[in-house]
Amino acid sequence: MNTVHDNILTIKNKIKNIALECERDPNSIELIAVSKTKPVTLIEQAISAGQFAFGENYVQEGVEKIQFFKQNMPNAPLIWHFIGPLQSNKTKLVAENFDWMHTIDRFKIAQRLNEQRPANMNKLNVLIQVNISQEASKSGIAPNQVAELVKQVIALPNLNLRGLMAIPEIENDFNKQLDVFKQMQQLLKSLQIDYPFLDTLSMGMSADMQAAIVAGSTMVRIGSAIFGARQYL
Repeated sequence: MNTVHDNILTIKNKIKNIALECERDPNSIELIAVSKTKPVTLIEQAISAGQFAFGENYVQEGVEKIQFFKQNMPNAPLIWHFIGPLQSNKTKLVAENFDWMHTIDRFKIAQRLNEQRPANMNKLNVLIQVNISQEASKSGIAPNQVAELVKQVIALPNLNLRGLMAIPEIENDFNKQLDVFKQMQQLLKSLQIDYPFLDTLSMGMSADMQAAIVAGSTMVRIGSAIFGARQYL
């Protein structure tokens, strides 16, 4: 059975090979290890393999892990990404603890994060979540509403809008995966005409990472391929 350390190295090698096959710089794609529901012992194994960026879906669990590593590995250059849906009554915890927030889908959440970001911290890097598959059950803003939200978010002084994020409908066919991810790529390119500083596409998970990278993803969020099947607390 492979260890987390082995899995990290395997995934990073896959990312490199996929990038080279589609003539992209492997260094332009960042691996976010999705550590939700996983114990700190497994995160420590990932850190030992040189993995420093982690994604959490649940606010309280994520904050507890962030605080644990601040106390126990204060010199580790860890970057924490909040990648789950966020209720407005929990924005303060995200604003005070995380480095990235991937799932802004309405201005109210962005406003609260901006107001609650501590003055002694760097700006919070944020992404707008797009419901690219138009699923009724999924979070995210409709593609035709993204431009207006971008205008609103970039005006907030404590947030640093970096780009877009998506969790498409589950699809096993590679070409269909690619079509959806290319829609995200085109949406970002259309925004870059007016906002050239937008540089991030967070898309691709364990089952569709290859299509996401081919379509221009700059962040892939990998959980099960690193840590195994998810465990619920």
